[in-house]
Amino acid sequence: MKFRRLWLWQALLLAAIFAFWHVATHPTLLPPFVWDNPDRAAFFFGEPVKIFKVVGEWFAGGEIYPHLWVTLQETALAFAIGSMLGLAIGLWLGLTPFASALLDPYIKAANAMPRVVLAPIFMVWFGLGIWSKVALGVTLVFFIVFFNVYQGVKEVSPVVLNNATMLGATRRQLLRYVYLPSATSWVFSSLHTSVGMAFVGAVVGEYLGSAKGVGYLIHQAEGAFDINTVFAGILVLTLFALVLDFAVSLAERRLLVWRPVAGDADGGH
Repeated sequence: MKFRRLWLWQALLLAAIFAFWHVATHPTLLPPFVWDNPDRAAFFFGEPVKIFKVVGEWFAGGEIYPHLWVTLQETALAFAIGSMLGLAIGLWLGLTPFASALLDPYIKAANAMPRVVLAPIFMVWFGLGIWSKVALGVTLVFFIVFFNVYQGVKEVSPVVLNNATMLGATRRQLLRYVYLPSATSWVFSSLHTSVGMAFVGAVVGEYLGSAKGVGYLIHQAEGAFDINTVFAGILVLTLFALVLDFAVSLAERRLLVWRPVAGDADGGH
């Protein structure tokens, strides 16, 4: 079943949410018995009109662009480095059973660790610049890519391996034409999650200690009890995350153009 004009219903739902928010944070629009202290609603939940005003001033005055650029750099670097490390180590352990068995408990322990607690350590090591945020993002991205690559290598069909070996394929050729395509297909399937984790690492790192970035703006506003600016930063981060997700979707369509769609797999046209 196809939903026609789904975007219109989504827009109406979003408008309804903001309308409810506006009414709920303006006690004068509600009966007197709803709020004991009318000023507390706006203090705790902000006011949408003022939030949009802050966002508009940020973009009109250009204040937000350097912070967005820093956050984008941190996200991109964390995603690229974490993905490359995850791909390389996932391939190595997937093709080396002894090393995989040897390191298995350590990898599980590192994955179980709440990586956010490493942020202060990275700040001591790398300072308050972008690299401490990149390091945190790498720890979040690495395990997603690593486990996908490792699983991709393990999922290679033995029939394909046997046929390639009988045709005289060397170990390097097996790696290039069998294992690597299998592993990268699993990586592409986790692109959205990997980019999301890189973004989370960047923002959390900025929030905990930074001189630039959208997370830094939110932290500053929170320290001043400016709830409207806090929500403005959250709104900007949400929009930024949606743009990143859209960019990943476009890249995924181009990179996975070879993947058959359901209709092709069923013999449909």
